Amino acid sequence: MCPLIPNGIIGTGWDFVIALILGIAFGFILEASGFSSSRNIVGVFYGYNFVVLRVFFTALIVAMVGLLYFSYFGWLDLSKIFILPTYLIPMIVGGVIMGIGFIMGGFCPGTSFTAVAIGKLDGIVFTIGLYLGIFVFTEAYPLFGDFYNSGDLGNVTITDAFGIPASWVAMAFTVVALAAFWGTSLIEKRVRKNRSEYKF
Repeated sequence: MCPLIPNGIIGTGWDFVIALILGIAFGFILEASGFSSSRNIVGVFYGYNFVVLRVFFTALIVAMVGLLYFSYFGWLDLSKIFILPTYLIPMIVGGVIMGIGFIMGGFCPGTSFTAVAIGKLDGIVFTIGLYLGIFVFTEAYPLFGDFYNSGDLGNVTITDAFGIPASWVAMAFTVVALAAFWGTSLIEKRVRKNRSEYKF
């Protein structure tokens, strides 16, 4: 049955409408989760707030298990879902650069727009820097285009790479998520206790 557009159940003219609705819903959830605050976001790096980790782990597990159940009941054809190609080394380098920007600026691209939507000055400054970065990247692309497109592994998944059944991967991630929820709650309590003890 699903995906709806690739299977012709609804016309292709609805793709932008659906994207707009999903985008608004995503932004609402980010704001409701506290992601418009740079303090909440960078808290994961300093150990006092792990809301980012919990929300994304929860989204990952719900989506993963949901897709598996939809596939099991025949409601979704997983072979028609787009999987982003993996460029291993460029993606690792890009992840490091984004992580540094994440810590320095307090936002990722998505959360910065959430902050802009509610009028936060730091979100506006970060978004201006984001667009400047996009401009510089575009202009400098010919210098590192070969590296950017190197190490193409294709549309590979963990299941494909290691030959592990998808159900086992989902279970492993669920166990890791539960352990992370428990571990981060202990870290938060410890960090907040230490911070309160050193207040003058």
